[in-house]
Amino acid sequence: MRTVDTTSIPLPCTAAILAGGAAKRMGGATKALLDVGGRTILDILLESLGNGFSEVLLVAKEPEVFQPMQARAPWRLVLDTCHARSSLTGIHTALANARTEHVFITACDTPLLRPRLLNALLQHLRPEDDVVLPLKPDGYFEPLCAIYSRRCLPHIEAQLGREDYKIIRFFDKVRVSPLPQQILLEADPDLVSFRNANTPEDLELLRQTARSLFIAQEKS
Repeated sequence: MRTVDTTSIPLPCTAAILAGGAAKRMGGATKALLDVGGRTILDILLESLGNGFSEVLLVAKEPEVFQPMQARAPWRLVLDTCHARSSLTGIHTALANARTEHVFITACDTPLLRPRLLNALLQHLRPEDDVVLPLKPDGYFEPLCAIYSRRCLPHIEAQLGREDYKIIRFFDKVRVSPLPQQILLEADPDLVSFRNANTPEDLELLRQTARSLFIAQEKS
């Protein structure tokens, strides 16, 4: 399996934050704007993304809550117009609107996304790769912390036409390059990047973990 060349220059890549979910278990809240440590998750994600991307897309289903922010925002709002609500439709919208060949995808409710993991994924990416994503110790992929190429679009469109919304279902039709577990665990030993806020209880745990990480960083 290929190892990361830390001396290489990462390929141009767009970042896309998927914010089109209904958040039913969160009472319909706009999860990107939930507070963690005095800041919105969206602001925390933007800081984590840093300057390593050609542009940032915010993929939403209902634009009204985000439209007033656009004038000064570092992101470009794009609308997911598919009738279904799913992460796969959000990925499709991001790829269809991106100005680069590759797009990093993250969910809007993952405030603990580690910049070191982002860097590892970008360093692992090669022009021929269609999907670059973490392979977790449990043997499962993490498809919402992943880089996709626009070559995935026809396969995603065909899958959406069948109303099949499981992201990994098209992976056997494209070139997938998993990030080795050793590199994943070096970049994010506790895998906090994948923790999200599906419920109020999840949100409170994220807030507690964020406080613990902040205290640990202050002491280091």
